[in-house]
This record gives sequence, C-alpha cells and structure tokens, in this order.
Amino acid sequence: MSAQPQFKRILLKLSGEALMGDGDYGIDPNTIGRIADEIKAVQATGVEIGVVIGGGNIFRGAGLAQEGMDRVTGDHMGMLATVINSLALQDALERRDVFVRVMSAIRINEVCEDYLRRRAIRHLEKKRVTIFAAGTGNPFFTTDSAAALRAIEVCADVMLKATKVDGIYTADPKKDPTATRYDHITYQEALNKNLGVMDQTAMVMCKENNLPIKVFNIFNPGDFMRVVCGENIGTTVTH
Repeated sequence: MSAQPQFKRILLKLSGEALMGDGDYGIDPNTIGRIADEIKAVQATGVEIGVVIGGGNIFRGAGLAQEGMDRVTGDHMGMLATVINSLALQDALERRDVFVRVMSAIRINEVCEDYLRRRAIRHLEKKRVTIFAAGTGNPFFTTDSAAALRAIEVCADVMLKATKVDGIYTADPKKDPTATRYDHITYQEALNKNLGVMDQTAMVMCKENNLPIKVFNIFNPGDFMRVVCGENIGTTVTH
C-alpha cells in the first residue's frame, strides 16, 4: 500500500469476541492468525502498536454478577481471561516473527511482565507490539476504560476500537435497517445519544485528554491498515 501511516503510536482495542470467529466461545486459531497478520503488516510500516484485548469470549464478570456472583470476584476472573487472550495473541504474533511483550496490571510474573509505564513506552519505542493485559487491575472498570487509560499513559496518537461493524451508527444496524453511519461524531454527542461506542468512563477519559477514537470493522480485511493510513472509513470521535 502506497499510503503512509498517519500515526506514530496507536492503541488497538480488541474485544474478546473478536477472537471467536464464527464460534460461540473461546479462541478461533484462524481468526487470531488473521488479526496477527494485520498487526504485523501495520507494524512493518514503523507504527508503534499497543493492544488491549477484552475477555468476553471466555468470561464476563459483569454478566455473572447479575446472576448472583460477587462482582469483585467476577471481575478478577474477567481480568484473568484477558491474560489468556493476550498470551494467545502474543503466540500468534511471535509465530510470525514479531517481537511482542505482554504486560499485566496484576502480578502474574511467571507468564508476563508487570505493567510499568516507562517500560511500556520503552517497548513501544523499540517497535515491540505491547499487549496490556488484566484491564486496569481493578474491579468495576471495563477493558474499554483500560484501553483509554493505557493509550493516554503511553501518549498514543489515537485509540482504534476494532468492532464487528464498520463504525458508529444512529441505531443498531442489525436491528434497524434505516440506521446510518456517522463519519464523524463528537465525544459529547456520543455520550448524549448513548450510542454504546464504549462505556462512559472510557469516553469521558478520551474527551478530557483529547484522545481521538476511530471505530472500524476488524473483520474487513485490510481496514486496520486503511484506518492507520488515514482513509475515510469507520467513524472518528473527537471534539
């Protein structure tokens, strides 16, 4: 692709469900392999890449809390699910000769590093794909909030939220055929209209720190590269 990247450092937010492929649970090797191929292609252009992955394909703490489980316990289990996904992506990338580090917000030294901001920035500067696992390390915070926090901490130029739809719509396009896609929307509009882009804590953090958000479909091959190169796809959220 002849276009040049528009960002030096990005934070890619993947949902755990993005790793399932067509399955109902777990990790699909073909899907995670394709995502790893796209990350490798973008990294090869010189872009520094941080990644946050959810854990919903394995465990969702908030959901079980509604069924009676202690919320804190459920959220801790969800954090461990994100570590599993992070290690799976690390393996897929390393099999493609990409240098990767997994950094966890909870101490789990036998399998990955502790998250330290300065060390994370150093990994990024060395062009290592840096995967931030275990959310923020605290219950009651989503991986969207973790992604916003890490993006701000490492001074990312943009947060790229990879979803199953090609942007933000006026309504759920799967339920409402008249729904239309926004090319651009402000943080405040997204908050006021409760469009479900991400949780409100994450959106407010991005707004207060002027961190642009781009929402795109990770299942469209090549869209990750196109977004990084500034093509007008997906939806941009800014002031």
